[in-house]
Amino acid sequence: MTTKYNSIPSELFVKNRAKFVKAMKPRSLAIFNSNDIYPISSDSTLPFAQHRDIFYLSGVDQEESILLIFPDAYDPKYKEVLFVRETNDHIAVWEGEKLSKA
Repeated sequence: MTTKYNSIPSELFVKNRAKFVKAMKPRSLAIFNSNDIYPISSDSTLPFAQHRDIFYLSGVDQEESILLIFPDAYDPKYKEVLFVRETNDHIAVWEGEKLSKA
């Protein structure tokens, strides 16, 4: 997958999330939505620019992404959840490679 940024170590985003979690109130959760792709005509869009908060916490630079942070979740796999748009080969051809569940 190509990116418009130089390589950023994933440890930075882990540290950013840990810092954010320390500032959260007990039994709270935080939800961050990515920016949308804005159309400027029927067949054209503005270049995508990710919302700074979700990028700072996850490094994800993709539309239709949601980051959920819930440090007090009973099941550890739900403490940090990233929702991404489902992708396929057709989307990869027309819009470029996207993040997937894998």
